[in-house]
Amino acid sequence: MKIVVCVKQVPEVTNVQVDPVTGTLKREGVKSILNPFCEYALDHAVRIAQALGNTEIIAITMGPPQARDVLLRSMELGADRSILVTDRKFAGADTWATAFTLASAIRFAIPDFDLVIVGKQAIDGDTAQVGPEIAEILGLPQITYGIEVVVTSSGRHIRVKREVERGYEVIQAAFPVLVTVSKGEVVRRAPSFQDVLDARKKPVQIITAAELQIPEQELGLKGSFTQVVKVFPPMEKKSTRIVESPESADAAHEIMAFLQERHFLP
Repeated sequence: MKIVVCVKQVPEVTNVQVDPVTGTLKREGVKSILNPFCEYALDHAVRIAQALGNTEIIAITMGPPQARDVLLRSMELGADRSILVTDRKFAGADTWATAFTLASAIRFAIPDFDLVIVGKQAIDGDTAQVGPEIAEILGLPQITYGIEVVVTSSGRHIRVKREVERGYEVIQAAFPVLVTVSKGEVVRRAPSFQDVLDARKKPVQIITAAELQIPEQELGLKGSFTQVVKVFPPMEKKSTRIVESPESADAAHEIMAFLQERHFLP
């Protein structure tokens, strides 16, 4: 069995800052990491490989040359090899252009895949669109928000326990199929020292736009349907009052009045 895991490099930030002049995200000095949901996807793939045996896990990402770091991390976590889809023509891609490029790369480099696993979303965009779009482009059935992924005893179907609003449901589909996953019962594990050493010996394939033979108008910013007009952080509403009365009683009355004014007190 061949399992493709789509991964993404994201900034390690909890408070994204926007440049007020350019309207773009500030990335200078921000460390990049492997998207946590992609780690869950890798762990689901490794569990399947351990249960079945004779399984190859291929990690694939689209990004600049430094995205090779997340592929290295992916191989430390269990991927057998990886693919970096990189070219300046891919810059500025929205979710559709990203999905189209990744789907084309999968079709080009791994035409005999059985299963595609994708983290349900990336923490830098939270759109949850790329996985389902890849499935549509490749003509695959898709199961979203999986929390448990197993191969049936026949080896011809995947059975997925997926989150729904008031619980979960179990869905079965024949291969090939795409599954987007959440954490579920997965426990993110740290690679061993031997895993780290072995990862550096695993191959990384580079794919460029020329190899995919996609018209330039369908790549990157030119191939994106989404046009961002403006990016801005939410307005912060702060109300502060400094009480400087020398008398404690007067200060207390002023604080009480302030709280009543803000409806914290009757």
